[in-house]
Parts: sequence; C-alpha cells; structure tokens
Amino acid sequence: MRAEKQIISTEYVTRLNSSPFFIVVDYTGLKVGPMTELRKRLQKAGAEIHVVKNTIFRIAAKEAGVADLGPSLTGQIAVVTGQRDVSAAAKVLKTFTSEFEKPKTRFGFLNNQRLEAAALTELAELPPLEILRGKLLGLLNTPATRLVALLNTPGSQLARVLQARVDKEQK
Repeated sequence: MRAEKQIISTEYVTRLNSSPFFIVVDYTGLKVGPMTELRKRLQKAGAEIHVVKNTIFRIAAKEAGVADLGPSLTGQIAVVTGQRDVSAAAKVLKTFTSEFEKPKTRFGFLNNQRLEAAALTELAELPPLEILRGKLLGLLNTPATRLVALLNTPGSQLARVLQARVDKEQK
C-alpha cells in the first residue's frame, strides 16, 4: 500500500477504535450544501461523518477488529462515528433522511456487533439517554417510596386514633 493510503488507513483505524459505534450510509446524490448541514447536525449530536474510500476502509475495519465487511462496502459511502450516544446519531440521520431523502443508512456496528438498517431505525426512535435514565431511576425509586408509605401507614393511623381520643377527652 502506498504511503498516502497507509496514512488514510491509519486515520480510519484511529477513528474506529475511538468510537463505540459507526454507521455506514450511502450518500449518492447528496449535494455539498445538504452534506454540510448534515455535518452540523451530527456535530451537535456528538458525531461526525466522513466520506471514505471503500477498499481502504475495508482494510482499516479488519485492522480495527471489526468483522470482514466484504461486499457490503460498495458505491459512495460515508461513515458516521461519535463519542456519545449511537441513538442520537441515528436520530439525526433518520430526521435528515426524512427531509432530504438521502443519505440511505446501510448498516452499523455498536461495540463490534453488526446492526442492520432496521435496528438503527429502532435506535433512532428511542428517547434520549437522559430521559431513559430518568425513567429507570423512577422505576427503581417507586418500590422504595411505596414501602416507606406502607410502613408509615400503621403509625400514622395510630397517631390519628390517639389524637381523636385526646380531642374527645378535651371536650
């Protein structure tokens, strides 16, 4: 491999190793203006998109320990990577695709596990991570709240009976 291609391959490997996920999209027909808009939206979601050369990316994916991508890398592709939440990046892609009808999501990888386009669409429909955490904490907190209320009930009932007795004797 020529030195220029080796440098590009090393950059791809670094990007793949530093990201817990990547999403491969087909950007055929996407003009520069919309692509710039997509880059801005992905940046807000903590992700970035890079146009890649198929053969070099295939080699870089092997070096990064991802399964052999073989024939799934054809046409004009770009790769979305990020440091944060895969569902946030998938949500941006889904919204952008509904507006511009491009790019088409092909597949992705999350922690070295392949996700097809349908699975990425499901991830895009999930609520943000903060909301999911809040719901989980609420679910964990509910039994404790009910237990405290249940343990408190006999004591509060006894206190009301005693207060009623005191009120009755004072009359």
